[in-house]
Amino acid sequence: MFFEFQGQRITVNVPNREALEGEVLRRFASGEGFALATVNLDHLVKLAQSEDFLRAYLGQDLIVADGRPIAWLSQLAKHPVELMPGSDLVLPLCRLAAAAGVPVALVGSTDEALADAQAHLEAQVPGLDLAWCQAPSGVFDPESAEAGEILESLNRRGIRLCFLALGAPKQESLAFRGRSVAPKVGFASIGAGLDFLGGHQTRAPLWVRKIAMEWLWRALGSPARMVPRYARCFAILPGQIWQALRNRP
Repeated sequence: MFFEFQGQRITVNVPNREALEGEVLRRFASGEGFALATVNLDHLVKLAQSEDFLRAYLGQDLIVADGRPIAWLSQLAKHPVELMPGSDLVLPLCRLAAAAGVPVALVGSTDEALADAQAHLEAQVPGLDLAWCQAPSGVFDPESAEAGEILESLNRRGIRLCFLALGAPKQESLAFRGRSVAPKVGFASIGAGLDFLGGHQTRAPLWVRKIAMEWLWRALGSPARMVPRYARCFAILPGQIWQALRNRP
């Protein structure tokens, strides 16, 4: 399953949870880092608008489907992929890190949210080595000296898995930069995943997610921010449907 922008392809190259876990464990064992991104419709909008974001996405090693429209488009294209939202990957990835005995870091959000997320993860995942938490100061820029210091610290501390909760496109851009500065770190861009864990943001109830209405829950909860975003997402759907039909084998 892939999406085309300016002659470049963004490919959902991890089809399911089993494949993701196998690849992450392989990289832990071999000492390889990675950049994991979760593509959704909002990202597709940003990819069409920003060459920098497109460049960062092309530098991601692992891309999974985040959002039911991406999963539906993959079925339409007859290249089905499993839905794997970033928020749902935090605990499974922490369990893999604990099993492999590799240290983990949390970067992003706020000091309070990170402390609460750390407490939740350590309670849920026995043996987890959560070695470092860092909330960036002010308006974070992934190209700044501060970002460079964060990456150098990850490298120096021997971190092997780092969750980035900075929002798109900042988290993917930092992961892209990190692949050269801290090549043994596995970067997982998970958006609001840490805020959900610590209760600093409220995710839609499970029954709402099961009927594919999480987008409406979020729109009603924050209309000024989410309604324009979803309007832009719906606007690109006809073109993405046409592309999915053209990409059928």
